[in-house]
Amino acid sequence: MPLTKLQSDIARLIAVNRSPSSHLAGAAGLYLEPKSPRTSDDLDYFHDAEALVGEAYAADRSLLLASGCVVEVTLSQPGFVRAIVSRGGDATKVEWATDSAWRFLPPIADPRVGFRLHPLDLAINKVLALAGRDEPRDFLDAIFVHRKHLSLGSLCWAAAGKDPGYSPSMLVEMLARKGRYRAEDFAGLSLASQPDVGELKRTWLEAVDGARRLARDLPPGDSGCLYWNPAKKRFVTPHGDLRLLVRHFGSQGGVLPSIGDETVLSRDPSARRQLSATAAEAPSPPLKSAKPKANRRRAP
Repeated sequence: MPLTKLQSDIARLIAVNRSPSSHLAGAAGLYLEPKSPRTSDDLDYFHDAEALVGEAYAADRSLLLASGCVVEVTLSQPGFVRAIVSRGGDATKVEWATDSAWRFLPPIADPRVGFRLHPLDLAINKVLALAGRDEPRDFLDAIFVHRKHLSLGSLCWAAAGKDPGYSPSMLVEMLARKGRYRAEDFAGLSLASQPDVGELKRTWLEAVDGARRLARDLPPGDSGCLYWNPAKKRFVTPHGDLRLLVRHFGSQGGVLPSIGDETVLSRDPSARRQLSATAAEAPSPPLKSAKPKANRRRAP
């Protein structure tokens, strides 16, 4: 399921106000494609600085009101605004929030929403969200990114760089306690189809088992990185000779490792073209980059 009609209209309307420092994130950023398994109940816009939140909200509100939308603020504080945006009987929650600019990859241009957080940063955020809370939607999201983007183990390994309060093994063991859901726990979510609870459980146990092995076997000095395969031009779950892989650490604003990530963006042609064009201008990284100091981030 994609965005709802109202969410899609809102995202397109305010896309002109988006930038790499003001971008769509959360589940809405993850589930943009028409055949996505669930619809988010809100639109989350992340900003690299507290001052940008108020500016973005004011600019977006002007466009929304001019288009006939009603904007009702339910919470406003420095660095965070939550509003219910409605039109013609439909409504959705929209949030403008501050989030750390520390990420693995730059936000990508997308004509549907302006800019959105890179799918791998979205995936890592989802793993951290599930570790920090026990919500059925986060569990479904973690399985989705494990299947579609990168293995749970690789995401845990990288997430330790995004939130240095965790080690990969600590994250894995926290996630191992999740997954005790019944079919009725998913009833309140907007899903394309009802999940098979038994199949979800089997997938989760296999994912956790693989993540444990990865956290045990990888070099501790690599903790917090993604692994880029220059031959395949994509991020991979590491195995075999690690000397053939580039260690890609996060940084302020995110950096590109090489030519665009074909696997992650294979169904997103405009984002792939933008990412590849930008990457073509960047020098190739060494086989192991310096590990930057990470900023603690707000739980997604």
